[in-house]
Amino acid sequence: MKFQKDYFLNLKDYDLVKKVRLTLSHGVVHMAPKGKVYGNVLLSYITLPFVISDKLLDAHTNRWECREIARLFLEQGYAVDVIDWTNTTFIPKKNYRFFIDIHNNLERLSPLLPKDCIKVFHATGAHWLFQNTAEYTRLLDLQKRRGVTLTPQRVMPPSHAIEHADVMTLLGNDFTESTYAYAKKKTYRIPLSTTHTYPSPNQKDFDSAKKNFVWFGGSGMVHKGLDLVLETFAAMPEYNLTICGKISNEKDFEDTYRKELYESKNISVVGLIDPGSKEFQKICDDSIALIYPSCSEGQSGAVITIMHAGLIPVVSYQSGVDVADFGKILKENSIEGVKNMVHEIASLSTETLRSMSLDTWKFAQKNHTRATFSEHYKNFIQELLAHHKNHA
Repeated sequence: MKFQKDYFLNLKDYDLVKKVRLTLSHGVVHMAPKGKVYGNVLLSYITLPFVISDKLLDAHTNRWECREIARLFLEQGYAVDVIDWTNTTFIPKKNYRFFIDIHNNLERLSPLLPKDCIKVFHATGAHWLFQNTAEYTRLLDLQKRRGVTLTPQRVMPPSHAIEHADVMTLLGNDFTESTYAYAKKKTYRIPLSTTHTYPSPNQKDFDSAKKNFVWFGGSGMVHKGLDLVLETFAAMPEYNLTICGKISNEKDFEDTYRKELYESKNISVVGLIDPGSKEFQKICDDSIALIYPSCSEGQSGAVITIMHAGLIPVVSYQSGVDVADFGKILKENSIEGVKNMVHEIASLSTETLRSMSLDTWKFAQKNHTRATFSEHYKNFIQELLAHHKNHA
């Protein structure tokens, strides 16, 4: 679904905001619907999607999703102001009916908003306390195994967003929601969208692929379990691992695992790769499964992308993605747990692997697209509007 640019009525203001955003990151994107305006919405997320071309939206799911949230409110006749979630200087000067935030601005701005403003926490990850604890636990485990202390990569600042919210929208599964359960706030689950889709894997050569595995992820190599995967495959030369991720961004991790990364014949490091490239498609065609023992996610975009490509997801419960019978949830996020699951996948029959791969692809096509995200978020907005009308 393409973003309808004709929602921008004042292009001069938009161009000015673009300049401010690129220099200070404290700009505000103002948008107004055509026709009657029923109220104002403040969206504290990211302004980048509004100052880049459509072709750059595929770099991360949050870019399109942020624009779509704004578009859906515009479609309902609401003017939308967008600020970055890291903006600590913005002061509201409008009578906002709805405020959506992904982290700390809920706590900062709630006292400055009208009392009848409905405040929404859009949770894109697990609770910060769980996430930080999980990351530090992984780093401590690594310290004990390898005798090194690596720098945390995905530690979030403290936030009381859920406490200040009236409702929560959530990208995630039962695990993700459980980390916020203590707050007892009404929760609306929104399925993560995707940046890329791929043809059916039905023509894959599953016999040749069954011993080839992939790790694919963004920053936070230890957080996302690459250390466990590397140590597993280094000890299992009969299986192959392809790593898609920018290892060089984390020098201490790269130095610690230099031997496994660059001296193991069965381990290939591709590095940062465009999921829309032919190279990525070939890696997926030649492989059977994703190994992803992450310790904390909202709903992993990497896992969703790989599922669209037809790779069987072998993931942690904490990846935030439900895999039903077509994938495997790691019984434990450990070297032994990964080893056992690799053996289990590789021992399955060709027809079983084909069926699991096709079911994975079909599930992703049905549940994790831009259309499904838009449908669920639109339903959420309509519930918000009905609630606001009933309490006006």
